Amino acid sequence: MAEKTEQPQTLSLDDPSLYINRELSLLDFQWRVLEEAKDRHNPLLERVKFLSIVDSNLEEFFMVRVGGLRMQRDSGVGEPSPDGMTPARQLAEIRKVALRLMEDMAEYFRGPMMNELSEAGIRILSYNELTPRQQEHINAYFDEVIFPSLTPLAYDPAHPFPHISNLSLNLAVVVRDRQGQQRFARVKVPSSLPQLVPVKRSSGSLRRDGTSPRYHYFVWITQVITANLTKLFPGVEIVEAHPFHVTRNADLEIQEVEALDLLDTIEESLRQRRFGPVVRLMINKAMPRYIRDILAENLKVDGLDIYALNSPLGLSALSQLTKIDRPDLKDRPFTPAIPPPLRDLRGSYTGLFGVMNTRNVLLHHPYDSFMPVIDFLKIAAQDPDVLTIKQTLYRVGNNSPIVKTLLQASRDYDKQVAVLVELKARFDEESNIGWARMLEKEGVHVAYGKPRLKTHSKIALVVRREGEHLKRYIHLASGNYNHITAQIYEDMGMLTCDEEIGADVTDLFNYLTGYSEKENYRKLLVAPVNLRARFEMMIREEIEHQRRDGSGHLIFKMNALVDPPIIRLLYEASQAGVKVDLITRGICCLRAGVPGLSDNIRVISVVGRFLEHSRIYYFHNGGQERIYIGSADLMPRNINQRVEVLFPVEDQRLIDHIHHDILKIYLADNIKARVMLPDGTYVRVRPKEGEAEINAQEWFMSKARLTGEL
Repeated sequence: MAEKTEQPQTLSLDDPSLYINRELSLLDFQWRVLEEAKDRHNPLLERVKFLSIVDSNLEEFFMVRVGGLRMQRDSGVGEPSPDGMTPARQLAEIRKVALRLMEDMAEYFRGPMMNELSEAGIRILSYNELTPRQQEHINAYFDEVIFPSLTPLAYDPAHPFPHISNLSLNLAVVVRDRQGQQRFARVKVPSSLPQLVPVKRSSGSLRRDGTSPRYHYFVWITQVITANLTKLFPGVEIVEAHPFHVTRNADLEIQEVEALDLLDTIEESLRQRRFGPVVRLMINKAMPRYIRDILAENLKVDGLDIYALNSPLGLSALSQLTKIDRPDLKDRPFTPAIPPPLRDLRGSYTGLFGVMNTRNVLLHHPYDSFMPVIDFLKIAAQDPDVLTIKQTLYRVGNNSPIVKTLLQASRDYDKQVAVLVELKARFDEESNIGWARMLEKEGVHVAYGKPRLKTHSKIALVVRREGEHLKRYIHLASGNYNHITAQIYEDMGMLTCDEEIGADVTDLFNYLTGYSEKENYRKLLVAPVNLRARFEMMIREEIEHQRRDGSGHLIFKMNALVDPPIIRLLYEASQAGVKVDLITRGICCLRAGVPGLSDNIRVISVVGRFLEHSRIYYFHNGGQERIYIGSADLMPRNINQRVEVLFPVEDQRLIDHIHHDILKIYLADNIKARVMLPDGTYVRVRPKEGEAEINAQEWFMSKARLTGEL
């Protein structure tokens, strides 16, 4: 009998083992942020900031991601994610990783970080460590500031269990009355007050040179309230008090198709969010079982939703310490540069539009200032030749100069202003509702986008009369029109008057505000219209280039890679020999470096001083390089369920700059970059022997400083 020849095993690109779970990948990103909190190369208060960011990120993770999975599980959804996990299995795995992460954070804060803060003169004391004089001052602060804000709520047959609001920090208090009966009460810790109460230092603590030492002492507000509970419950004995923190599901569906008024519907959803199911109950390990049971029963949580920690609850409050005036414990201040073509315009109408007529202007924030974007709109508002301004607004924040300029353009300069305000921008709904009402009041045409689609694109259009013709000037970007986050988020934008892009942007606004079903855009990739088809086509073309001449190369920089069809295409590209470099800040569901599958794929994550937020997609294209920038990550929600825009960069000068001076610098980072291993874990990249150290963000800041000195 002839011996059988063993056939090589063919990998199925639908095999769940080839995909990393989205939620676990996002939790893995939190570990990388925690690494920055532990990295002693970072200034101490910057490390405190990173620790508070991890805690804040976890709050949102539980509100949205865990909340959504809980709804799926409870409604009987058993369909697995691409990695093969059911909602119930994901929740169980999340519990393990999240608990380990929270315990690690708590242990690090209680130990090394507290010790270093103390050595630097910043001490977080327990109430019992205070001197009698300090306790006297703290108690006076309680009487004057804290006490009037507190409302003790009893729980007994005559009083129902009080509502515990989302993200609230509370005290579970047990008292004993004169008859010896034990009672339960809840006291909510006011979130409007500093969670770390400054402690007044003793007088006379001056150095020999007469200067005051840089000491900053604090005590947690929960301890201050606990020490003064007798003032809230006079005449009864305080048996014990324990803090607890509640996180509720905020991933609520908005039935906008049936809604007659989307504004009212969003407002109602915000009210409902306050009463979403509890998805996480954080308690101190010292809390006795009987109090835990009272909370669990009334908050309707099971043991898997309870996280017992040996740490102050709500470490996001540590961000308060970053406001201390200690420049020696913070990053060196950085002032963004104004790109040379845009300097000395002094608000000139002809100056700015003249520059845009001669060249496209690329902006790389926060290294380039956000002021040119604000000036672009301010100049447009005041220019008598500008007829119309149109803009999309997703997250603009409070006290927005962008919105104020749009209001001014309509009210004071009689421009036609049309604004797409995305009311469904999660956790910015209330702010955006306020802006929408204000804009409408001033006569601005306000639209809320397409049914069932979030408008996530970042576009501003200015229509200007020039002689007998009209010309369109456009700003497109990867980041929001938020002047605050523009200082800490890394993003890219472009000012252009390209005629075909201008025509596309006009068509896009007609699609957003009217009933256009246009599907053929000239240059823009627009989700959910043509982005997926065009993007997948360009990856396939790169595979063909690789087969013809071996030149295939893709470089994608984004926040998240989740979309299974695109991941499969990238696996195919790797198998064909295409070199694939992925710079993915947070979630990456693709496995890199798997033999026979992704040998040619490298995934790095850069975590540093600024939040990497830009989306840049580079295709070598046989030497005719293509670069697209914009708002879309490679996630199903972005490609299928949002209005996203990627715009082309066609100026060879700018293509060379993005490729060689930005993307290659990220790929060369050996200080803040982490590289993915085949099992999905990340390891820090370190300089090889004799290799120069490259910190991409520091490199960009250095270049910006040099530019600013020209």
